[in-house]
Amino acid sequence: MGPGIIDVFKEYYPIFLKGAVGTLKFAAIAVGLGSILGTLIGFIHLSKNKVVSGAAGLYSTIIRGTPLLVQMYIAYYFIPMAIPALSFLSKEQCVMMSLILNSSAYVSEIIRGGIASVDIGQTEAARSLGMSAGHTMTRIVLPQALKAILPSLGNEYVSMIKETSLAGSFAMYELTFTKTLLANKYLIWQPLFIIAAIYLVMTVVLSGLIRIFERRLSAGDKH
Repeated sequence: MGPGIIDVFKEYYPIFLKGAVGTLKFAAIAVGLGSILGTLIGFIHLSKNKVVSGAAGLYSTIIRGTPLLVQMYIAYYFIPMAIPALSFLSKEQCVMMSLILNSSAYVSEIIRGGIASVDIGQTEAARSLGMSAGHTMTRIVLPQALKAILPSLGNEYVSMIKETSLAGSFAMYELTFTKTLLANKYLIWQPLFIIAAIYLVMTVVLSGLIRIFERRLSAGDKH
């Protein structure tokens, strides 16, 4: 059976903690940059130009409809070969690019859904009062849409924390990669339980913080 789970964690906890930090960092980068790109794509998807809107919708459909692991392999092997201008990117950066693009597709739908959740009557009323489309969006629609968007972005971060586990397949130092580092210690099953427990703690804590944030937003609506 070998040493127990607690004994393994006590001896190798710096490795696990470094992996957890890597997981949180990669998820934050993916969701942070993905939010910027996803916001742009979300607004493009709302465009009245059917060609432009359709292109944004197609992008979102393709990314969300294909496995992230496949996207990572494409980014890892194909992009540097197919696009020589990107050959300066390291393998780790190529994998990060796939995480960012994946997150951007989901964020674009979050943005589009949040804006669509605002009653169209408010937009029409603002326009009838002479407000421009830009002012209507920034002063009327977005402040209300943010109440739906921000908690969803938090949930996307929680989801990305779990999805970054695939990055360990490409030797990126995140939580699941720690089991590879400990394989030469003949530790097979113990790291898996420790990794699962750390993931559970991170996701439960962050999900709890998101729920608290949602309740505060709801309480703010009542005042």
